[in-house]
Parts: sequence; structure tokens; C-alpha cells
Amino acid sequence: MNEYSIGQVVFSKSGRDKGRAFIVIQIENEYLYLVDGDLRKLSKPKKKKNKHVQKTNYIIESIKKKIEDGVELNDAEIRKSLEPYSPSSRNAINEEA
Repeated sequence: MNEYSIGQVVFSKSGRDKGRAFIVIQIENEYLYLVDGDLRKLSKPKKKKNKHVQKTNYIIESIKKKIEDGVELNDAEIRKSLEPYSPSSRNAINEEA
């Protein structure tokens, strides 16, 4: 059973991108293809083993639907979708609490 889904938000647990939020755009056995619209663009997604990412329960439905329907995405949409998961916005949320 595959525990990851297209459009799911994940965080990198290892590597130079540790702690960074990504969106899963493709799943291939134990590998996930990840994009963030910034360092990893849609034209060159990061191939990462699933054991090296922290999954979340967040699935960005608009991104998932576009990928499944074959509609063209752009990096700006990916960046905008990941804004709530960026370290700077997480710090702002924690300061408000």
C-alpha cells in the first residue's frame, strides 16, 4: 500500500533541503518526485526516497486535480500553494499563539 498521494505536502528529513516543504507530483515505487517551485521546479523535480521525507495530512486538491487531469501547472502556483508551509510563515503562526 502506498501511503503517499499526488498533491500531498511533505517535508524533507535529510539532505541539503532538510526542513523544506515540497509537493509530491509523481510516485514511483519507493521514490517520490518533489517540487517546491523555487529550488526544485516542475521542469526538474527532486527524486527522493519516501523514507527521507516527513509526510503530512495536507493534500492540495487544486494541484492534485490539475496533475491528474493533465492540466499544465507552473512554478508560481506551486510556490503560492506552499506559502503556508514555509518556515517564515510557521514562525509567524507560532508568534501569534
